[in-house]
Amino acid sequence: MGIYERDYVRREPPRPGTYGSGGISAMKMWSANTWIIIICVVVFMIDSLTPMQYWSAVEVSRDLPPTVELSGGAQYVVVASKNERALLARSGQAQRQVFDQSTSPATLVGTTTVSLMPPLQRWFHFSTTLAFQKLEVWRFIGFQFLHANLTHLLFNMVGLFFFGPMVERFLGSKRYIAFYLLCGIFGAIMYLLLNVSGFVISMLFGQGVMIPGLLFNSTATPLIGASAGVFGVLMAGAFLAPNATVLLFFILPMRLKTLAYALVAVALFTIIVGGSNAGGEAGHLGGAIAGFYFIRRPQHLHGFFDLLGWVDPTSHHYRNKRKARTRPGKPDQVDAILDKVSKKGVQSLSAKEKKILRQASEE
Repeated sequence: MGIYERDYVRREPPRPGTYGSGGISAMKMWSANTWIIIICVVVFMIDSLTPMQYWSAVEVSRDLPPTVELSGGAQYVVVASKNERALLARSGQAQRQVFDQSTSPATLVGTTTVSLMPPLQRWFHFSTTLAFQKLEVWRFIGFQFLHANLTHLLFNMVGLFFFGPMVERFLGSKRYIAFYLLCGIFGAIMYLLLNVSGFVISMLFGQGVMIPGLLFNSTATPLIGASAGVFGVLMAGAFLAPNATVLLFFILPMRLKTLAYALVAVALFTIIVGGSNAGGEAGHLGGAIAGFYFIRRPQHLHGFFDLLGWVDPTSHHYRNKRKARTRPGKPDQVDAILDKVSKKGVQSLSAKEKKILRQASEE
């Protein structure tokens, strides 16, 4: 059976108080998933139409001490190469030399690679240096709406277009937004942990020590894209409709669960062998792990927007004002239903089982 033949994919998004409650009244016209796609496309268009800005250090030589301020200062000075403008115009990147002025004469201590970036990428891209060392925490969310090129954007938006509506209908709009953002945040955290670990190992044991699975790239390397959130959505889809048929590259048919776990295996393999996109795959892996966890425990998505107070239908404050509901099924009963969903999909549940699952999720 194809994925769009299933009843829970065809039906309208749930209203507040129904299965998967938590819709946003302001989004009656478009779903939350549609809004995420629109925001990603608009951000990409704005950056595409905005002149590139000569700004960002994207790679730092390991010869440099970790405390170097690349903008220059009393001790270190960054010197541009003679052909920097030509290199930036041709490839978008150029190298600068960093000199230590505390010695006489000044000593060359390393290099830094600078890049041309449009303004939104400049302000919202994620990197270990900016998000961890400089505590620019908004980048944990901002990077999820940026894309490097049109191909990058299309692949991610196609994933959201096909699999997002099913997950949103199961969770409800508010919880789906929380789910998507959390998957992206966990993708950034996974990248951060592996990159910091690689940096620490290099500092302690030297650059020649390479441990499989860690990221030894520069801590200034930018991370952008919705891929972590998309991987989380894909894992959620594999849980809700494991036997749904999808077409890989619109040609090769396979089970959704097979596709999801195969992509996770590719990500893990790339990280272990240190492939060319190991950093991006670390983000994919983190998003997939978060998606695997939260789709099975949607109650943990409640309260993500608690800062909004009573207007947040997912918050405990809001839900406690609602009329008392009948008690959901016993924990072992809920676990059995979730196991059935994992093996056969939501369409296999009876009306009573869906009611028990809905009540347990709302609690």
